[in-house]
Amino acid sequence: MLNGLEAAFFYLFAFVAVASAFMVISARNPVHSVLFLILTFFNAAGLFMLTGAEFLAMILLVVYVGAVMVLFLFVVMMLDVDFAEMKEGALQYAPIGALVGLILAAELIVV
Repeated sequence: MLNGLEAAFFYLFAFVAVASAFMVISARNPVHSVLFLILTFFNAAGLFMLTGAEFLAMILLVVYVGAVMVLFLFVVMMLDVDFAEMKEGALQYAPIGALVGLILAAELIVV
């Protein structure tokens, strides 16, 4: 069982991780999305530290944040894609996305 200080840090890391993960999918700027994903990984590493898995936390930071996210950030910044133009046509795919989401939710409920 967690004592008071560990529980407070757990809830802090968990809340910030969930909030930043939500911001990854809701941010309009892809660079901001990558930065929020880096924040999510840092909070996941904090949760690993609380469970006593220090090696896993350091590997998460070194491999994912240090290599993969820097690569994502570099690619997103170098592409210079006009995302406003892409988002204008994205609304036409909303019914298909909702259908796929409902199918996945039904599969999760059944299993």
